[in-house]
Amino acid sequence: LPISQAWVLAQGFKARKHRNSRRLPIMAQQAQISKKRKFVADGVFNAELNEFLGRTLGEDGYAGVEVRVTPIRTEIIIRATRTREVLGEKGRRIRELTALVQKRFGFPENSVELFAERVENRASCAMAQCESLRYKLLGGLAVRRACYGVLRFIMENGATGVEVIISGKLRAQRAKAMKFKQGYLISTGEPKKHYISEAVRHVLMRQGVLGIKVKIMMSHDPEGKMGPKMQMPDKITVHEPKEEALPMMGPPEQQQEYGYEEAPAEAA
Repeated sequence: LPISQAWVLAQGFKARKHRNSRRLPIMAQQAQISKKRKFVADGVFNAELNEFLGRTLGEDGYAGVEVRVTPIRTEIIIRATRTREVLGEKGRRIRELTALVQKRFGFPENSVELFAERVENRASCAMAQCESLRYKLLGGLAVRRACYGVLRFIMENGATGVEVIISGKLRAQRAKAMKFKQGYLISTGEPKKHYISEAVRHVLMRQGVLGIKVKIMMSHDPEGKMGPKMQMPDKITVHEPKEEALPMMGPPEQQQEYGYEEAPAEAA
């Protein structure tokens, strides 16, 4: 080939290679991209995965997802209140979800695995309670009754405080917001990251879209299973006073009489 034709072919090959590299899935590109782009790609991956699983497993009490990347494979742990429905009959549903995730994000064969983990206390999980309230409203239950039912259930199961906000066209054409609150709830500071569980959902009702926001303040648990292990910084513990050992008492001594002794009366 002449030099000019060879150069044109080489440029065309480079352009095609560049276009194909842009089409690579998110996870396949991670070995080639900078740290900044990697963090952005991981965030997009987590957000899309969370939305997909939230739409698919909303009825089964979906309560969040955790991604663990190991050198051998990527483990995706799905937290839900009803793990039996997530797994499906003989693990069929979890295998379908694994195949969908693998195909969408371009994972190599057998390099991604999905697990289902049961939520210990579903009353302290805001996502599960938000989904429960959503299906109550879709079923036609009155707003106040549904909210007070969720409020009572959460508080009876050991939560410190709870707040439920519903906004939209509740009864009339005019939109409004209703707030239901019970117990003690913090809203700022470092403890908020550990103690507050928050979730937002949208309910597609016939008259319009309703917005639901649930905030739950969990109780302290020293073991870290039913609540945060970290103690509240303003918690004051009053200890019982220590029992003081009384000094040993010696034998009672003769009482000493102080003062002047009276002279004996003289005989008359």
